[in-house]
Amino acid sequence: MELGDVQEFFAGKTILVTGVTGFLGKVFVEKMLRVQPDIKKLYLLIRSPNIGLATQRLHVEVFRKELFKVQRAEKGADFDSFISEKVVAVVGDVSLEMLGVKDVKRNEEMLKEIDIIVHSAATTKLDDRFDTAMATNTMGALNVLDYAKNCRKLEILLYVSTAYVCGEPKGLVIEKPFFMGQTLKGGSLKLDIKLEKKLIEEKISELKAENANEETINSVMKNFGMIRANLHGWPNTYVFTKAMGEMLVANMKDNLPLIIIRPTIVISTHSEPFPGWIEEVRTMDYVVDKYGKGTIRSFVGVPETVVDVIPADMVVNSMIIASVARSKNLCRSLIYHIGSSSRNPFKYSDLIDDMHCYFTKNPWINKNDRPVHVEKKLTLFSTRMDEFDKNKGTKMETAIELYRPYGLFEGIFDDQNVEKLRMVAKRVVDTTFNFDPKNIVWKDYMMNVHFPGIVKHSMRSKM
Repeated sequence: MELGDVQEFFAGKTILVTGVTGFLGKVFVEKMLRVQPDIKKLYLLIRSPNIGLATQRLHVEVFRKELFKVQRAEKGADFDSFISEKVVAVVGDVSLEMLGVKDVKRNEEMLKEIDIIVHSAATTKLDDRFDTAMATNTMGALNVLDYAKNCRKLEILLYVSTAYVCGEPKGLVIEKPFFMGQTLKGGSLKLDIKLEKKLIEEKISELKAENANEETINSVMKNFGMIRANLHGWPNTYVFTKAMGEMLVANMKDNLPLIIIRPTIVISTHSEPFPGWIEEVRTMDYVVDKYGKGTIRSFVGVPETVVDVIPADMVVNSMIIASVARSKNLCRSLIYHIGSSSRNPFKYSDLIDDMHCYFTKNPWINKNDRPVHVEKKLTLFSTRMDEFDKNKGTKMETAIELYRPYGLFEGIFDDQNVEKLRMVAKRVVDTTFNFDPKNIVWKDYMMNVHFPGIVKHSMRSKM
C-alpha cells in the first residue's frame, strides 16, 4: 500500500505544536508551512504573561530566524501576512492542566478544530532541577495527553521523546515502550511516579522551611534529580523524566492514536530548508565547540563508540511521514527510533578525525580577530586522567561526568519500525521527505555542512 500525497494530507488540517521555540519545533513549523501553505491553522503554544508578548516572542524567537529565509525570499512582502493568517499564538504551559490555556473562547475553538498535536516541548538540560524537569518532561506529557483526549476530531498525537530513555544498554536497543513502573535497575525495585512527585514536594518544603536561597534550592534540586535518576538506572535527570513521560502517555493513551518518536542526537539540517542550520551548542557539539576554540585537548570516550547523530530535517521528515502512515493505518507501531547507528554508523574516531581536519584548515577566529590553531587531534580517555585534576569542581568536570555515559555508549538503536515507514513512503522519501541515514556521507556532511553551520550559528566569539 502506498502513502499517497503527503502534502495533500495536511491541506486544511489544524495542528497544535508545543515546544515551538525549541530547535526541532522550529524546523517542524518551517517545513510544514513550506510544503503545505494550504494548512488551515498552526496553533503554537507559548509560555508568556499575555497574548501580545506571546506573539512578539514567536516573531523574535521563531519567524525572524534565518531558518525562514527561504520562505521570506519566496513570499517577499507577503511573508508576514501569510504567517499572521496561518499561525495563532496560544498562551499556555504544558506543565499545567489543560495546558494552562486561559482564553476560554480560544480553548473551545482549539478543542473543536485540532486534527494533530505535535508535542516537542521539553527541558533538555541533562542535569536540570528535578522539579522543573518533572513538571515539563513528565507531567507535561500527561497534560498534553489529557488535552488530546478532549479534542473532538484528533487524528494523531505525536510525542517527541529521546532514544536515550534506554539508559546505558549494550547491544541492540529495540523500539519498544516502557511498562508502567519499569526501572532500569531490575530486581524488586519499582518506579512510582507519584512517589517521585511527592519526594520533590517534600524536598522543596524542607528547603523553604530552612529559608534556603534560590541558589541553594537550584543546586539541591539539580543534585536530587541526578540521585533519583541514578537510583533507577538512568544516567541523568533529562532521560529519567522523559522515560517517565513516555510511561504515562503509552500506558494511559486508551484508544488515542499515539506515536512516540525517539530521535538520537539531533544535529544541523542536512538539506532543508538549507544545509547546516542549527541553534546553540548542542550535545555532541559541546566537544566540537571546545576543541575548535582550543579550550580542550582531551575528553571522555572511546574511539569505537558509535555517536548516533541525525540531522534535524530528517527527524522532522520522519515525524511527518509517521503521522500520515498512522492516520492511514499503514504503520501502527508506537515507537520509532530516528537515528543512524544501525544503518550508517558514525564513530567517535571519525568525529575526531573530521574535527582535526576541519579546524586545521579553517581555524576559529576569536573575539580579538585572531585564529585559534589546533595542533593535535582530541585525545579520548575512558577513566580519569591527571590532566583533569585541575578541573576538579569546575564546569569542565561537570561536563565530563554528564557526557561520560554517551562517550562510552555501547548501544545500537534498532530502527525496524522506521524502516517500515521508509518502505510505505518510498516514493517520497527520496525527494521531499528524506529520512534515510544511508543518504548521509559523514565526512562530506561534517566538513561542508555541520561544522560550518556550528561556526556560523552557534560558536560565540566570547570564549
